[in-house]
Amino acid sequence: MENGKLTSIELLESVLGRIEDVDDRVRAYITLDRDRALARAKEIDEKRDRVEDAGSLGGLPIAVKDSIVTRHLRTTCGSQMLDNFIPPYSATVIDRIIQEGAVIIGKTNCDEFCMGTTTESSFYGPTHNPWELDHVPGGSSGGSGACIAADEAPIAFGTDTGGSVRCPAAFCGVIGLKPTYGRVSRYGLIAYASSLDQIGTMTKDVKDSALLLSAIAGRDPMDATSIDRPVDDYLSQISGGIEGERFAVPGEFIAEGTTDGTLKATWRVADALESLGARRTEVSIPSLDYSLATYYILAMCEASSNLARYDGVRYGFTIPSKADWIRAFSDTRGRGFGPEVRRRIILGTYALSAGYYDAYYSKALQIRTLIKRDFMKAFEEVDFLLTPTMPGPAWRLGEMADPLTMYLQDIDTVPINLIGVPAISYPSGFEGGLPVGAQLIGRHFEEGRLLRVARSIEDRMPHDSRPGT
Repeated sequence: MENGKLTSIELLESVLGRIEDVDDRVRAYITLDRDRALARAKEIDEKRDRVEDAGSLGGLPIAVKDSIVTRHLRTTCGSQMLDNFIPPYSATVIDRIIQEGAVIIGKTNCDEFCMGTTTESSFYGPTHNPWELDHVPGGSSGGSGACIAADEAPIAFGTDTGGSVRCPAAFCGVIGLKPTYGRVSRYGLIAYASSLDQIGTMTKDVKDSALLLSAIAGRDPMDATSIDRPVDDYLSQISGGIEGERFAVPGEFIAEGTTDGTLKATWRVADALESLGARRTEVSIPSLDYSLATYYILAMCEASSNLARYDGVRYGFTIPSKADWIRAFSDTRGRGFGPEVRRRIILGTYALSAGYYDAYYSKALQIRTLIKRDFMKAFEEVDFLLTPTMPGPAWRLGEMADPLTMYLQDIDTVPINLIGVPAISYPSGFEGGLPVGAQLIGRHFEEGRLLRVARSIEDRMPHDSRPGT
């Protein structure tokens, strides 16, 4: 587009045509914003015609996970509770990409209130994995992962509370970046667990990840948890190689149930890193065994608190009732929320109740500190960690019916959110014709290093991101 070989309108029409061709099978989108997107693309083309700055994302169509609010564009968070919610404002990340010339295509499907690993809990039905349509795309950002893999968008936003960017990135064979907690503003992100939530990116190559992160990172006065720290030039940091970088594959991340194909793909990445000059060493993170239980206690407690605002009075789904307010409140939430959201609210409320707060929530906070200490000790010995992203490839739709079994699949991703460090899932290979991912974990605010490592892997072992749906 910058060279005049392609217009923004032409690119957008190509993407919209692809959506029309395949999304009835993939079901990546909940809401499309076709008319405004075309008007926006025309505006960007006119800027270029006038030789004006179109921005770093000038004319690029971007898909947005439906848990990130967009002014005047329906935002549902995959729930009946917000089925007809039209936000009066946009999230900070949306304002920033608009300033950089982006074109928003629409809102992608997700697990209800981002609670899930499959995108099956969405009120709007499941998204299908473009590699095998009878398999899940991962979650909770499954719509964003699937739309990138299926060429229904070149770049997408996801959100990551316990792996919700990295899981669908691994299952769909794309690149998913979860930044450091506080690196990207959460203002306008519909809250699930506020101490864990982070907006992330999903792309087909590392350069696009660096480009989008550069556009959205930085301090935001509207988010008290965002960090006042200069934004690195991520595009310039992705080159330079990894000679002398130290890394490890902690044994605690090779959890019971990790498949042979996933392990082989992870060691293939380790071999590639060593061939590029990185040095592999050994580290241990003994407290990692407690991370899954710690995460789910904290996440469910925070969900119980955050989702208390959906009372059927101020906005969202409601059941009119002549009964007392408590009955109306219960009926609205009982029907407005799906079973997975209700389960997590109930468990979180129980853990926060009198007599159980100290036994569960307070203890989980203490163990979270122990896990962080173990990671920081490991990072004294290495520059980054390499692990599987998920224990195996995507499973079939409906196969993971037991909630506890589904929660166990998050074993490799949730520790990253507990301690707030950045991580990238890179496509590391295939198992049974389905993609699997390798996870790169770095120190706080070292996204640039992780992007450089991922770019080096990309040069050595390019990934196939064309499922051919």
